[in-house]
Amino acid sequence: MSMTRSPRPVRQRTALGSALAATLLLTACGAEVETDAKATEKVTVKRCGEPVAYTVPRRAVAYEGGSADKLFSLGLVDHVYGYVMPPANPPVTESPWAGDYAKVKMLSDDLLNKEVVVEAKSDFVLAGWKSGFKDERGITPEILDKLGIQSFMHSESCFNYPEYPEKHTPFEALYTDLERLGKIFRVEKKADEVVGGLKKRVEAVRAKAPQGDPVPVFLYDSGTDQPFTAGNQVPPHDIIGTAGGRNVFDGLDQRWTQVNWEAVAEAEPEVIMILDYGDLPAQKKIDFLRTSPHTKGLPAVKKNNFFVLDYNEGISGPRNIDGLEKFAAYLSRLKR
Repeated sequence: MSMTRSPRPVRQRTALGSALAATLLLTACGAEVETDAKATEKVTVKRCGEPVAYTVPRRAVAYEGGSADKLFSLGLVDHVYGYVMPPANPPVTESPWAGDYAKVKMLSDDLLNKEVVVEAKSDFVLAGWKSGFKDERGITPEILDKLGIQSFMHSESCFNYPEYPEKHTPFEALYTDLERLGKIFRVEKKADEVVGGLKKRVEAVRAKAPQGDPVPVFLYDSGTDQPFTAGNQVPPHDIIGTAGGRNVFDGLDQRWTQVNWEAVAEAEPEVIMILDYGDLPAQKKIDFLRTSPHTKGLPAVKKNNFFVLDYNEGISGPRNIDGLEKFAAYLSRLKR
């Protein structure tokens, strides 16, 4: 269980206390005075394609591991009140930021909803469009705006956001989010450092990617009658391509999307990347692919070429690059 951490209290100062605090800060560390001043001001940052004015959040709520990881990677644990983590997510103890998860509150193990956010007295919600935020569940940025609750959406999910769509390649969307969150929370320098580090890791993989015809790769998300897979608007597409493979459905200008088994068979994938859910384990998917008449004859299945991608390496977040490095190492050992 995650430990409950009380939110940082708002500073209440008397006139004398204010003067004393100002004197101490000016003589000891003037940068803190500047930070405190900026925290009360608004900065305009794009939420998908919409310019939105933000104050520094103090009680942020993150939906799923990708959102929380972005905040924790920027050193923002003191600004996070809690997280919502549905069953698809692996245990937070497996996260590189497990220590940060332990310092904040787990608000729900179900889907994001307005009631959880309001009850938490949150001043900021981070989620994706059509995943955390959804008209059908009654929680959207517009609804939260009316409640005075700030929100931000993963740029990767802005592809089909109504009225203010925005399109990025998946890795660029990750960098964009970290930079924008850096502005919202006034930690631009930290964001630049994190993004710079991720880019170096990506370029290191790209430089070592095998030459020649890229390996055809099919991402299997779920589905038996018809499979769900990755179009070119989600992180696995960039993971596959950067590592030296080719997403067999790279022509689909979509995010997570449904195809048919005939199209999979025609693509003749040599590798199948399995997205591993917490509530739908990879092994069950592999067992299905080995026995289904639609897939048991595929080159990847015959050669037992299965690569398991962790859920949080497949949704938008810093762990995308962990998944990239692991997949690149897998391809380097693959015999064709």
